[in-house]
Amino acid sequence: MKYTQNTLNKIEKVITEVGYIVRYERGTFNSGYCILEQKKVIVLNKFLQLEGRINTVIDLIPQLGLDPEALTPESRKVYDDVMARVKQDGASDE
Repeated sequence: MKYTQNTLNKIEKVITEVGYIVRYERGTFNSGYCILEQKKVIVLNKFLQLEGRINTVIDLIPQLGLDPEALTPESRKVYDDVMARVKQDGASDE
């Protein structure tokens, strides 16, 4: 997966299609993000570089419990790619 603005946009689209709002704000985020689950808002540290933003959003997707059936075909492909990467990274950490 390439670290480009287009990649970030595609990954963010997956999240927004299931009703979440992605915002970039200043703050003291230990992990670079904060999830307000009841309001479906994800707040990311606006000072993260592009690679950090992409990696953070990729790490968040499995935590959100998204329904892949609710995604458009294009977003479903991005979701599947992200989940495959997460599984691959998880397997290499063991």
